[in-house]
Amino acid sequence: SPLRAFEGELGVQAPVGFWDPLGLSADGDVEFFKRRRETELKHGRISMFACIGYIVPEYFRFPGELSPKLGLQFADIPNGLAALSKVPGQGWAQIVAFLGTYELFVNGKSING
Repeated sequence: SPLRAFEGELGVQAPVGFWDPLGLSADGDVEFFKRRRETELKHGRISMFACIGYIVPEYFRFPGELSPKLGLQFADIPNGLAALSKVPGQGWAQIVAFLGTYELFVNGKSING
């Protein structure tokens, strides 16, 4: 069976063994398996950062101005999804540019390779 190829992978535990209820690894392709595992780890990390980003502003705010040109203080930004409309577009562009650069140049190497 092609699924036996993954019985020795990290996370496989008795009595279930390799558990793939949707059959995503039914073809036994190791490269697709590694890509899915890498993507799952990345999405898990993003989810953890999102949770921290939602919780931390309840207890801590950076001092100073977020946008000196607009006179916008960090303390003026609400928590949660309400912050989306308060942060200027240029601020979001900077965040996206930073994350894109990080993804391409720093985190560009494969986790599995």
